[in-house]
Amino acid sequence: MDLKALSRDELEREIVRLRAMGTEADADTTEGAMLRAQARYRALFEAIDDGFCIIGFIDGPEGPLSDYVHVEANSGYERHTGISDIVGKRLREIEPANADIWLELYGGVLRTGRAVRFEQEFKAAGRIIEVSATRIEPESLCQVAVLFRDVTARKLAESALRESESRVRDNIQRVQLAMAAGAIIGTWFWDVPSDHFTVDEGFAEAFGFDPQKGRSGLSLQEVIETVHPDDREGLIAAINEAIAQGGAYAHQYRTRRADGKFYWLEANGRVELAPDGTALKFPGVLIDIESRRAVEAERDRALVALRALNDTLEQRVEERTAALMQTEAALRQAQKMEAVGQLTGGLAHDFNNILAGVSGSLDLMKTRLTQGRIAEIDRYITGAQGAVKRAAALTQRLLAFSRRQTLDPKPSDINRVVAGMQDLITRSVGPAVAVETVAAGGLWTAFVDVGQLENALLNLCINARDAMPDGGRLTIETGNRWLDERTASQRGVPPGQYVSLCVSDTGSGMSADVVARAFDPFFTTKPIGQGTGLGLSMVYGFAGQSGGAVRIYSEVGKGTMICIYLPRHAGDQQEEEPPVENDPISASDTLGTILVVDDEPLVRMVAVEILEDLGYVVLEAGDGPSALKILQSRPEICLLVTDVGLPNGMNGRQLADVVRETRPELNVLFVTGYAENAVLNHGHLDRGMQVVTKPFSSETLARRVKDLIGGSA
Repeated sequence: MDLKALSRDELEREIVRLRAMGTEADADTTEGAMLRAQARYRALFEAIDDGFCIIGFIDGPEGPLSDYVHVEANSGYERHTGISDIVGKRLREIEPANADIWLELYGGVLRTGRAVRFEQEFKAAGRIIEVSATRIEPESLCQVAVLFRDVTARKLAESALRESESRVRDNIQRVQLAMAAGAIIGTWFWDVPSDHFTVDEGFAEAFGFDPQKGRSGLSLQEVIETVHPDDREGLIAAINEAIAQGGAYAHQYRTRRADGKFYWLEANGRVELAPDGTALKFPGVLIDIESRRAVEAERDRALVALRALNDTLEQRVEERTAALMQTEAALRQAQKMEAVGQLTGGLAHDFNNILAGVSGSLDLMKTRLTQGRIAEIDRYITGAQGAVKRAAALTQRLLAFSRRQTLDPKPSDINRVVAGMQDLITRSVGPAVAVETVAAGGLWTAFVDVGQLENALLNLCINARDAMPDGGRLTIETGNRWLDERTASQRGVPPGQYVSLCVSDTGSGMSADVVARAFDPFFTTKPIGQGTGLGLSMVYGFAGQSGGAVRIYSEVGKGTMICIYLPRHAGDQQEEEPPVENDPISASDTLGTILVVDDEPLVRMVAVEILEDLGYVVLEAGDGPSALKILQSRPEICLLVTDVGLPNGMNGRQLADVVRETRPELNVLFVTGYAENAVLNHGHLDRGMQVVTKPFSSETLARRVKDLIGGSA
């Protein structure tokens, strides 16, 4: 049988017939005939140039007959697809993205038994193939025979031809439209070897000579006679270059018309070269650009004027910017002074109340002593001490807001802190408020001053209580938080791991304006006399000084949640210190010599007398240099009690460092009314060092001194 005489459909049917004869024997088929059919099928199978394969439909995860496997394939399969070893591969394995398209095409053949022919992009092979497909009977085999060839080159050629024809049509249309619109004013054809120009009437008119002369033929020299003298040399050079190189040509120049005036035009053409590189033909068109050149000239004049305007504009912008910056600076200064005024006003109000209590108590004590009524003095002493404690608390809150309070941070379990305050919080908010705690499991350790954290938590709970005058629910929740760069930037902290402590209520909520000012010192929405306006500002400052942040989430009428974010502590958790007993301290059983250094005489006198009353030998100095001399001459001194802020070039920390170079065993108690964190190394003190903040009670000073002299650090 002549394979070339068979059509593709006949060829495919013959392959299918021979395969059936070679694989299915019956009573009328001899073994020899079956073998001959198999041999003929195999020869025909491999002899055809087209790709051929048999696919068998199978069930898959997507449902029944939702995939097929390549059962057989000839060598032409790889030639036409570039895919080798296709036998045994599933459709969804080689082309998962377009599997449904092929299943629909070949599935239709399997279901209906009707052969089909089509062209389809085979994306896995990157080719377009022409396919004919026939079902292999019986239908129960679920097999389809596929004969195909690669027609990518033909399809690309057809596409390129269509695009080329489209471009030609577009070019013709553009030329026609341009001529109809008057953009093209003339055409020429130059036979270069014979130097013979044939031009139309528009060309002749543009060059200012008789149209009849243009039809009879012109030479190059005759054509350029009317070109402007200034443009002639450039035109000849452009023509020579185009003739030498071939291809596209475009040049602008002026020609003199019949009215004696010169007008701008643009010549566009194309030089066709012979195989030896010599120029043969040079056709082209003329375009009137007089109006365009006039517009360009006007544009150039406008640009010059605009450039001059820009020079002065920059100066005007600079002046205006400077004025705006001055106005902005004045506004910032006004806002700063307003904030300072609010702060100082609040301070003056609260401290005047405190000073009135202290001054009044002292006056009454003096009066009662004069009257001999000593029994009543204790009452006034208690009142004065209470006022001093209120002043200390006020100062502590201000230092917390400004991030200058003295902190004593330690690795702490926030869940344990919350649990330890449960009873205090419940009593503080009252029976109308239900308190619920949600402690996160596996909570990270935070590095924080536990006492200040407890103050902050109590402040938040009391604020929540005040926002629920008719009762409600207060929830305290802890958690681990990962803050990415965007979230951390919104909170003003570095990205990383944080421990959160959130207090939420079901109260009245805050408006956006109130949230924006909630952390301002002395700002409060409570009636006069019912709030200092320092609670949230203290929480804000404490969180920032601890390396974290605080955030308010609130909606009017729906409640408020305030969250404190504290950095995770990477080291091991330490056991929290046991609470300090508040029992009075008696005179020391172990006498020792103490040096007290403070530049404030009254504070120094008080400290000296407190320690002398306890039985210590006390020396005193007013600055670092004089204290250093005493320490060098008195080796029996066992404790240095020094203010951090000292005059004359040496602060308390520097004094301690100098002394410890020669006396590393000397214990140091720092006294400060302002947290010089850089001096105190951000709360990280060496062994044998402690801090006490002003104002301090005699019991507090005595206890710290006894601890240090006793050897505990």
